[in-house]
Amino acid sequence: MHTASEYWYFAYGSNMNPARVRERKLPFDLVCPGRLTGFELSFNKRSGVVPGAGHANILRRAGAVVEGVLYRLPSAASIERMDPFERYPINYTRRLVAIDRPAPSMGREALRALAWTYFATPAASADAEETTLLPETEYLAHLTAGAAFLTPAYVARLRSQPVHTGNRD
Repeated sequence: MHTASEYWYFAYGSNMNPARVRERKLPFDLVCPGRLTGFELSFNKRSGVVPGAGHANILRRAGAVVEGVLYRLPSAASIERMDPFERYPINYTRRLVAIDRPAPSMGREALRALAWTYFATPAASADAEETTLLPETEYLAHLTAGAAFLTPAYVARLRSQPVHTGNRD
């Protein structure tokens, strides 16, 4: 499942864009598709800049799957480089989850990896009384920049996602 020499980060939001991750100086030596079962993608994390805009989060939901991008890290401590960008622990918490990733050769079953990922905190998330939050077009473009690592159906779903049309303050 997970060896002591492998450390992974699972991105399901704007960090599915490998260029963005490089700009954020997260070291990685391999990038590949990943799938998290039992969760769904939501945009219920409030933007700190744009009222009414939402950022990606994952919520438990039986039978659902979140697709994303897996980055192999050189050390367990490497993930800490992402913490300031995720405003950990204020906006997001970080936990290990079991991710399915492709096998190195065709015809083999998917492999499982333990990977760090971020979950929006309740304080940073929309509650039931709030209207639905929507991602901004620019934010959503970072998600679709990871299209090479996602299934065509998942990319189509992201591209059909309604977007926030309000103005920045």
